[in-house]
Amino acid sequence: MASRKRMGGAEIVIKALVDQGVEVVFGYPGGAVLPIYDAIFQQNRIRHVLVRHEQGAVHMAEGYARSTGKVGVVLVTSGPGATNAITGLTDALMDSIPVVCLTGQVPTHLIGNDAFQECDTTGITRPCTKHNYLVKETDALARTIHEAFYVASHGRPGPVVVDLPKDIQFADCPYTDPKLVKPATYRPAMKGNMDNIAEAIELIAKAERPIFYGGGGIINSGPAACKKFTNFVRTTGYPCTLTLMGLGAYPASDKQFLGMLGMHGTYEANLAMHQCDVMVAIGSRFDDRITGRLDAFAPGAKIIHVDVDPSSINKNVKADIPIIGDVGHVMSQFANAWKKRIKRRRNGKAIDAWWKQIDRWRARNCLAYKKDDNVIKPQYALERLQALTADRDTFITTEVGQHQMWAAQFLKFDKPNHWMTSGGLGTMGYGFPAALGVQMGHPNKLVVDVAGEASFMMNIQEISTAVQHHLPVKVFILNNQYLGMVRQWQELLHGGRYSESYAEALPDFVKLAECFGAVGLQATKPSEVDDVIKEMILTDNMVIVDVRVDQKENCYPMIPSGSPHNEMILSSEAKAVSSGGISEKGKVLV
Repeated sequence: MASRKRMGGAEIVIKALVDQGVEVVFGYPGGAVLPIYDAIFQQNRIRHVLVRHEQGAVHMAEGYARSTGKVGVVLVTSGPGATNAITGLTDALMDSIPVVCLTGQVPTHLIGNDAFQECDTTGITRPCTKHNYLVKETDALARTIHEAFYVASHGRPGPVVVDLPKDIQFADCPYTDPKLVKPATYRPAMKGNMDNIAEAIELIAKAERPIFYGGGGIINSGPAACKKFTNFVRTTGYPCTLTLMGLGAYPASDKQFLGMLGMHGTYEANLAMHQCDVMVAIGSRFDDRITGRLDAFAPGAKIIHVDVDPSSINKNVKADIPIIGDVGHVMSQFANAWKKRIKRRRNGKAIDAWWKQIDRWRARNCLAYKKDDNVIKPQYALERLQALTADRDTFITTEVGQHQMWAAQFLKFDKPNHWMTSGGLGTMGYGFPAALGVQMGHPNKLVVDVAGEASFMMNIQEISTAVQHHLPVKVFILNNQYLGMVRQWQELLHGGRYSESYAEALPDFVKLAECFGAVGLQATKPSEVDDVIKEMILTDNMVIVDVRVDQKENCYPMIPSGSPHNEMILSSEAKAVSSGGISEKGKVLV
């Protein structure tokens, strides 16, 4: 039932956002959303961040949402405004980020007439959103916006588009209080089936070579869920690994943490996954960068899979015990069931032997790299960034490529919501605008975008946004003048034929920063790295740091695409272990 209060459609949009607790909107004006922008001008409850490209707006909303746990909000115009947002929406869908994107549309009577800046926004965005709406009735406006926030943030989070024709924005509409909006058809399961919970606990307790495999779903469930997950893993005493999107869900400093797993995961994490007998997958979706070759994935393991999204269960890997539910609720159920089961303790001797095997794998030091006093190694630059920011509450975003994987390997996250990266879609140009969104949500914190020079240039125009809105984000560029990951694959898989992966015409990043009103710094040798990082941290302005790193450095470990976990390419510096040898090309033979 709608309340009797009526107002203009544009005003209703703003009131609905305020009632949903929205503090900031990332957007770009245009003819089809001018009524909403006029309503924004006449209020002071919501801050608007003027972006320079709609893709950047969605990435900013993603960074804001991922770091705060709130829904990110985007406002763009019709036609090219909506189509420019597609990459960001797809990125948010792949990584389960709650975003509500309001798009302008031509008046309802012109829809389908190829009017100026018209496109089929709902048709185009249907495959890349969790849900979308076209508002064609005045009575539906407020209710639709409230429902969009519910859908975006409940169950498996994701992006939702609300397409708003211009005549609806001008029309006199009734306002519906959000408390009166309860979607009848979307009720995600929160608690897991108790029979399956009991079966899972029995299997966990009897395991001899167990491993916990956590994903971004733990973080999406909230900080309390991360704490419950951490407490349960510690209670069992079992090893834990995390996906790229899950970093921070379990403390990286904890002795039970094996590091990230997957294509560029650690030796110990990947081999533990390969040889485990019980795998407890929590909030993860078994994507191909994690599983490698599916028919060789964890061949001897019984798999317990916990996820709030039923479509993720059995999609890639068959679960022996599927549990559909929210991670926070299910971990509470696990903890209670474990306490009841504790009279018959876990297999102590077998677990001790498992840890001894893991320690032998750890002894290999798979992240070792060759030091050089004359050339900055990217790993060294990140080690120094980690050391010099360790006493701060630092938020990290990344672009996509080698630098992203090195950041995941060498930066340590003990808390959730401090690591923002593009995992599923692998979107170059994500990290910088995402960092601006993070900074909006945490104005007094240190926010660093670890970037490659190629990815940074994808959305470089947002420097203007940072300066205009006084967002002191730090961009830490590992500049190797190559599309680094492309070059690495070309070296290893295509005979060193570096086809179109070298960038000759790069800007002077120091001068570029200065011409926008930001600060530019550069390091060309290892002895300069610490001073540059310290200056970057202390500068109360946006900073671009150009770190000239070794052009030919590769990111290891690496599981070649389509290979199993026990076939990894390691650096020549990785220490040998007694359980395996190394072929001439460095492939580990286990």
